[in-house]
Amino acid sequence: MEIKDLIIYNKTIPARQAQYANFPDSLSKELAEYLTEREIHQLYSHQAEMFEKAMEKHNIVITTSTASGKTLSFLLPVLQEILSNPLARAIFIYPTKALASDQYRAIKPYLDYFGENRISAGVYDGDTPVNERSRIRKSANIILTNPEMINGAFLPNHSKYGFDFIFSNLKYVVIDELHTYRGVFGSHVANVFRRLGRVCNYYKAAPQFLCSSATIANPVELAREVCGKEFIQIDKDGSPAAMRTYSLVQPPKIEGNDGKYYGQLQATSIAAELIPELVEEGHSFIAFAKSRRNVEVVLKEARDKLDTESFFGTSYADKISGYRGGYTPIERKEIENKMITGILRGLVSTNALELGIDIGNIDTTILVGYPGTRASFWQQTGRAGRSGISCRNYLIMESLPFDQYIGVKPDWLFESASENAVIDKNNLLIELAHIRAAAAEIPLTLDDISVFPDLGETIPILLRVNELANQSGKFAWKGNAFPAGDFSLRNIDKNRYKLMNRETHQEITEMDEMQAFRELHDGAIYMHDGMQYQVLNLEIESKTAFAIPFQGNYYTMPGGNTDIKIIKQHREQNYERSRLYFGDVNVNDIVFMYKKLQFHNHQNLGFEQLPKPLSKDYDTESTWIHIPDNVVSVYRKLLQESGSGQLIRNNHFEGLCHAIKNATRMVTMTEEEDIGVTMSTNAIGMIEDPHGEVFLFIYDQFVGGLGYAEKAFDLIPEIIEHAIAMVGGCTCEDGCAACVGDYKLNKSIVYWGLKSLLEELEAPKNIKLVEYAERAVKKKEFRFEELPQRWNEFCAYLQETGESFATFLNTIPYVSAENGTLTLYTSNTFYKEWILEENNKKGILNILSFYTEAPKVIKLCISVIEEDTDKKSDLKSKLKKRYEKLVE
Repeated sequence: MEIKDLIIYNKTIPARQAQYANFPDSLSKELAEYLTEREIHQLYSHQAEMFEKAMEKHNIVITTSTASGKTLSFLLPVLQEILSNPLARAIFIYPTKALASDQYRAIKPYLDYFGENRISAGVYDGDTPVNERSRIRKSANIILTNPEMINGAFLPNHSKYGFDFIFSNLKYVVIDELHTYRGVFGSHVANVFRRLGRVCNYYKAAPQFLCSSATIANPVELAREVCGKEFIQIDKDGSPAAMRTYSLVQPPKIEGNDGKYYGQLQATSIAAELIPELVEEGHSFIAFAKSRRNVEVVLKEARDKLDTESFFGTSYADKISGYRGGYTPIERKEIENKMITGILRGLVSTNALELGIDIGNIDTTILVGYPGTRASFWQQTGRAGRSGISCRNYLIMESLPFDQYIGVKPDWLFESASENAVIDKNNLLIELAHIRAAAAEIPLTLDDISVFPDLGETIPILLRVNELANQSGKFAWKGNAFPAGDFSLRNIDKNRYKLMNRETHQEITEMDEMQAFRELHDGAIYMHDGMQYQVLNLEIESKTAFAIPFQGNYYTMPGGNTDIKIIKQHREQNYERSRLYFGDVNVNDIVFMYKKLQFHNHQNLGFEQLPKPLSKDYDTESTWIHIPDNVVSVYRKLLQESGSGQLIRNNHFEGLCHAIKNATRMVTMTEEEDIGVTMSTNAIGMIEDPHGEVFLFIYDQFVGGLGYAEKAFDLIPEIIEHAIAMVGGCTCEDGCAACVGDYKLNKSIVYWGLKSLLEELEAPKNIKLVEYAERAVKKKEFRFEELPQRWNEFCAYLQETGESFATFLNTIPYVSAENGTLTLYTSNTFYKEWILEENNKKGILNILSFYTEAPKVIKLCISVIEEDTDKKSDLKSKLKKRYEKLVE
């Protein structure tokens, strides 16, 4: 098997000549002399443009290509300010500590040339020694740091340790890799900059913002949202570029002796075949893998192939190395130096090298699977060809939706606009965390209403819980000493769950509650940094899951129900045959089972039921699409209930959701856990309003929402177009995990359903449905209709499981169950309101859905039976007397 035989598409981008400009007239003489001594006699056109616009005091975001000299673009105006004003300060912010350290090395020549008495700089992060921190605060003109340090060190201590001098003299804030500030992280960072603005105003400083970003669809919008300022964009790239060739590699299919398709060869295996060829031909390369495990797999397999003696008795196995998180800083630095000096010919890396760390001249990149966004694709392939020589870039496609879509429609990768980076800095939970931190930094005043739009709602609550004090119209912090330490910039939910290695007692990772319910339930296979772990048990009380290393050939996917209720509609519009809506919704996610899927071919190996259901209820934002009646009618006719009554099969609504979710991710730069896509409960729940409208919901899987769903509302035409192309263009015969999510679903039916959103089409005829073998699903011990006769037995069973509300339900003397409604009989009127309180009601309904074979939609009703009036009167009398004594 040769790589050239697996290439299904080639794309060549011709070389580009440099566009130069003379040094701007406003560039200082000494900077011009420095550049000339470095053999730089002219600037690239975009560098000159950025300098001139910076001198005009614009806030700028530059989006030229990788290796186009963006560092010099924002460094020149900063250096000019410092050379003319030695007290001037600039803060350079990078998303990672490694990138800050690398960029310090890039500006070191300027420091050496002008001398410490003219320009001083330093990296200020969690690894910086105490004495070095003191030096930086006291004398550094340029401080290289990260958002966590701004949040947890700079702003809370703005009046101490010399930070007051820094803020008083702050002239520039430089933000590198702006495109990484999206989703939760970007929303938090935007609020950090709100607080930074307050502190700067306090010290009468008005810093100018200079940002650089990879190619995204909305860089100016993102810069404005994150920094809170108006921006201009510089995107006309004046740097030269060598000829670049891109090759899409499709691994061969794996076919059994029975002629059936069993997936495709792993992308890691193809990479391990390609790397030895590159080494032996003398190429310098980086292979990007998506996990630590894949890095090690590719590295080992490639080394094994290279570890053979050549005719000259030389082994090439030591010519390649891994590069990933987990290596020490000393190890990483040694690897970088070996690449720069040519001792190594190639690296197998995670995306740790995506952000531009200097590792010398590379002529080839290998992407082991599509990295998830076009921004990352261009960043990773942009590591090659930086020295002006032609380069080649390979994308080895995995058996995943995005990869297979690109194989069908490669023009999407090369000719379409990049994705939108989305944030929502007004997410209430995120904003509240930063309002508390801001109050501890400087008392809140009326002016802060323009900074935090929800201040009017949050201040009364913070007063009520005694965290704020009213001081003559200002609100000062009186809570704990360090509210900026109460949250992480990388997440929203305060309920954090830990995953522990049972054997080593070491923490593997942590995550928010809903993610834990989906990924850390009993029996789940969790993948972290390329390692697999099987979860033994999840302890809700301690918010801890325990797992052991796992070597099986399957992974798990959670199963359950998502019940969405519309709270308030904000936007509405017609689109072709559908009607679109956007607004606030309530989501009740319930995980009660999981399925096992075989690696590589995603074959379903069976289902397992959880010992107890896991549920989370939250309010968020959603876009919802009306599904045409003819689609609903056809899909409902295809539904089949399994023999055990636990599963609905041939559910093509799920295929519709799968395609729409992946198409939405393609335009919103989201991860798997960022958005959810589900149907309204009446899609298959025939009892609840079968004649009502059926909707498909695209919702943010974060409390309060993060803007993804609203962006989806704006991009629905593009989303539906991508979904149609993904399903219609997939090379599988009838349907697969990549296009419709399950080999058991009929691709033509899902394709017709998607096309029917745009135009009325006749449904496919003579549809052949897949025959299902019975799965290992535990049969439920109780039927909903039998609960009146088996109520005591049911309550005893619940108490044995330790289920919430089991003790309460045992106090209910009897129940009735008719037409999907369970009626509980109680003798106290107050209990009726208490039981039907929303959270209690949902909890009881979840128990009924989980432990009984119940209709898809069930309701709860409370009936008050006649009370013993004499006894009730006696109790009231005793309580009244007791109350009166307490009052006295």
